[in-house]
Amino acid sequence: MSTLLFIILGIPLIEIFIMIKIGGIIGAFNTLLFILFTAVTGVYFAKLEGLNELKSAVTKTLRNEVPFYELVSGAALMFAALLLIIPGFLTDIIGFLLIIPFTRKFIIKLIAKRQKKNSNFIDGEYEDINDDK
Repeated sequence: MSTLLFIILGIPLIEIFIMIKIGGIIGAFNTLLFILFTAVTGVYFAKLEGLNELKSAVTKTLRNEVPFYELVSGAALMFAALLLIIPGFLTDIIGFLLIIPFTRKFIIKLIAKRQKKNSNFIDGEYEDINDDK
């Protein structure tokens, strides 16, 4: 619960603080232009990378392979585009890191490794018992 509370309250407060500090250095108008520029540029590059992932997924599907990484990467790109649309510098940095293929792959592997470590699976066998026997 505390993590969710931090996300809901902490991130916007950090974003506002950073915007005020940068606005004090480069000016309010330039800060707004920079945020608008990063949003437009980020969404454009997210679209390009998304199309590349879509082509790769189609190619893998035609070769009868499961395009698992492409699907996860596509979801990461959609999340990156969302982060880039949200005004703020911290969300823009995270969004741009998700757009770059090398860092996106690293972040996905890191999250998958962490999820695998935290997941508890119980292996077992089962036998189908019919009353007809």
